[in-house]
Amino acid sequence: MMNTILKELLKQGVKEQVFHGAAAAIACGTGVARRTAFAFAGVMDSRDQSLVTAATLFDLASLSKALSTALLCFSLFAQGKMSPDDRIADLLPDENIPPAKAQITLRGLLSHSSGLAAYQPLFRDFAPVQHQDSKARLLRLILDEPLAYAPGSRCLYSDLGFILLGHLVETLTGKNLAANFRELVVAPLCLEKELFYCPGEAERLRCAATEDCPWRGRIIQGEVHDEHCWLLGGAAGHAGLFGTAAGVLRLCGAILDAWKGNIDARCAWAALLPQALRRQLDDQTWCMGFDTPTAGVSSSGRYFSPASVGHLGFTGTSFWIDPERELIAVLLSNRVHPNRENTKIRQFRPFFHDALSTLTP
Repeated sequence: MMNTILKELLKQGVKEQVFHGAAAAIACGTGVARRTAFAFAGVMDSRDQSLVTAATLFDLASLSKALSTALLCFSLFAQGKMSPDDRIADLLPDENIPPAKAQITLRGLLSHSSGLAAYQPLFRDFAPVQHQDSKARLLRLILDEPLAYAPGSRCLYSDLGFILLGHLVETLTGKNLAANFRELVVAPLCLEKELFYCPGEAERLRCAATEDCPWRGRIIQGEVHDEHCWLLGGAAGHAGLFGTAAGVLRLCGAILDAWKGNIDARCAWAALLPQALRRQLDDQTWCMGFDTPTAGVSSSGRYFSPASVGHLGFTGTSFWIDPERELIAVLLSNRVHPNRENTKIRQFRPFFHDALSTLTP
């Protein structure tokens, strides 16, 4: 029955032109008792009408912040390679950190309370060409960007902060983000084929198309939509992951299990979840790497508990995990195809989650 309800919700989204195509998944319970349902609707690409299936890969956009970068940071915390209150100036001694940013900590970056601006279209200073020097130049621009507020005084969701986090992970491990994610997050869960950065030639055929990008001059399919991530080679702290609905659901299931105390010893990040998945500032919604519902206006709708955590992705993706109801909801879509001006997803997300919540315990 749940599969049917999910299917009807997605078909409604396609009919109302919220997105061209979507995949959804829901899970109730924990461990081996978990019950799951999946549904798919619409097309991956409006040009050839190829249908969305269980194998379709979506650009997960900012879900990368929670499902990759945050979990990698938790892994390095558990291994003693860094700690939440380490300052970036101490971790990046060769980067010439401006004095105003010297006190920014990893906790501040993870909880979007670092003082860094939300976003700047820095890519406009670059030609649409991937170049080996782009990373150093982009990082310098971020480090030289004026602070938007005093660090620790509030939360302001920031792509710039997570780009720095991705760089820190790579610097401290000596490995790129794709390799770190594969080794520390998905390999222990046997999810390497469901969640990854930088799709290869074969995987690109399974990717939902995203925007007709005016900067790159083409419809984006099988390469990351985010311009800054693309400049950085397709894997960055704020974006870059591709995945299936099943892959996202299974990783969220592992997060829920660990959060509830069933910690998988293969996953170094799991032991940090009880500490990390708490709001870091009393009057703000952000945990470390994950958001919590904003009362009355959350994309999770009206029924997910205040203890829930989740994240949204610009391309039309989201997940929410409710530890009290042991409920996980995943929605993946290509709402930016072919144009990011389509914002109907804002109304659809709470409608979608409310409809699911009334049908589950």
